[in-house]
Amino acid sequence: MLTNKLGDMLVNAKLINEEQLKKALSTQQKEGGKLGSILVKLGYVTEDKLLNFLSHQFGIPAVNLSTQEVDINLIKMLPAEVAQKYQVIPVARKGATLTIAMVDPSDVFAIDDIKFMTGYDVQPVLSTEGSIRSAINKYYDTTDALQTVLKDIKLQEAIEDGDVDIVHEGDEKVDLKDLKEAVEEAPVVKLVNFILADGVTKGVSDIHVEAYEKKFRVRYRLDGILYEAMVPPMKLRAAMTSRLKIMAELDIAERRLPQDGRIKLRMKNKEVDLRVSTLPCLFGEKVVMRILDKSNLTLDLTKLGFEPKALQDFMNAINSPYGMVLVTGPTGSGKTTTLYSALNQINQIDVNIMTAEDPVEYYLMGINQVQMKDEIGLNFAMALRSFLRQDPDVVMVGEIRDYETAEIAVKAALTGHLVLSTLHTNDAPSTINRLLNMGIEPFLVSSSVLLILAQRLIRKVCQQCKEVEKVPVKSLIDIGFSPEEAEKVVCYRGKGCTNCSDTGYKGRIAIYEVMPIGDEIKELILEGASASEIKKTAAKMGMKTLRMSGLQKIKDGMTSVEEVVRVTFGD
Repeated sequence: MLTNKLGDMLVNAKLINEEQLKKALSTQQKEGGKLGSILVKLGYVTEDKLLNFLSHQFGIPAVNLSTQEVDINLIKMLPAEVAQKYQVIPVARKGATLTIAMVDPSDVFAIDDIKFMTGYDVQPVLSTEGSIRSAINKYYDTTDALQTVLKDIKLQEAIEDGDVDIVHEGDEKVDLKDLKEAVEEAPVVKLVNFILADGVTKGVSDIHVEAYEKKFRVRYRLDGILYEAMVPPMKLRAAMTSRLKIMAELDIAERRLPQDGRIKLRMKNKEVDLRVSTLPCLFGEKVVMRILDKSNLTLDLTKLGFEPKALQDFMNAINSPYGMVLVTGPTGSGKTTTLYSALNQINQIDVNIMTAEDPVEYYLMGINQVQMKDEIGLNFAMALRSFLRQDPDVVMVGEIRDYETAEIAVKAALTGHLVLSTLHTNDAPSTINRLLNMGIEPFLVSSSVLLILAQRLIRKVCQQCKEVEKVPVKSLIDIGFSPEEAEKVVCYRGKGCTNCSDTGYKGRIAIYEVMPIGDEIKELILEGASASEIKKTAAKMGMKTLRMSGLQKIKDGMTSVEEVVRVTFGD
């Protein structure tokens, strides 16, 4: 196979070193996949360099699928399941010869199968795994994949015979026996599994399954942006929704009240948790699943996007013996990841860490995590009271929502415990006002809070297709650059390629506003100063606002001007 020798060849060609090869092989052993793709993913070699090297080495032409359009008639010659199975895609046809882009042109089994299936001679050309996968997703879209699932005879029979019926919202009685039979139909199970596996494979954060009057759709949230992934038949909505509820161990007969549950999947030797929420809507239940893939969880504080001073301030705060550290931001801004990273940093054998979470998103070894259960009275306030009798060193509270929780958290911070928690505010300075409005006395706030961190997630420019973007100097000055910086800064944008699904963005990184509570700010709190006054003072003391953090990411070539303006609007 191609990848058996690939590592040694790349080392000999000095494209990578021995240490990088060892790390890549270790990653391959844990996660699986092709070595070339892993080397690209780790950033040790670019896709273009790898492709050119392999092309020269094996004397096989290479194609760049991100710039080459493929004739749709060629796509029709090769079924989606074959393209997926062998990770190939047809790119050209001349006479009786079909040119196929492959990761491994030495795969004779794939070539023979394609020959037999198409009746054409096969001419292999080289392309990267990422490019081929993106091209398959582009040309064999999820709708086609869905149709492949629907071709299953049993599913076709279920649809045609009416075995899977819509359970109308207005119906008071639900025939549970019929519904359970429909849910257990192999085709329904297959379709639901396909949606879950597809979402996990594409790295989406949320899957939305939504029922409307004349439409049933599935949407994915990728890098913070929602897009429509597929439109299953209307007749399947009741069975699919119920199937998801059964997987999450929810009551399928209860369609009038919201429900929450969890699904645990095992995919490719890794376990993935899905947090499931159902909500009764006008034309059926909406199901939203948050994908919690621990393999994608970054718990290294140095890789989250902190700038050096902000990171040092945050590290100093979480290593304090007592006090309160607050992380603030809207839903989906990465607060949980930051808190987990902080806990991971201070998780030592001699430290007793207790967390109260709603829900527990990731399980961390060595940390005592407690799931909140409001239905039996186990809320944040009750958990906190119990924690203080458990000899804790560090306490993490999922969210401070009310006066009772805030009061206990402040008292814990003042009695020798380090308290970590979150609040929903727009920036760091306004968090002070939020605590005061909850009823916490100013002197308690000033003496307990060590640091407040506000954060957002911004999309990163795709590294495969990024190009220089000409932005007028005046526009750069308007968003916050100094005239000197505006003259020198080089801006980038993604033009769109198969690697980023033509969005120009791939992955996300955090921007931070870190405000240590020094003596000057303590004085302002005691005086009852406004959020804007606190913000001005913090800026004088060196605090970078969210917008300033975003501007730094532009200068570093990580993101675009458009993305920073979108995320930090109003800052």
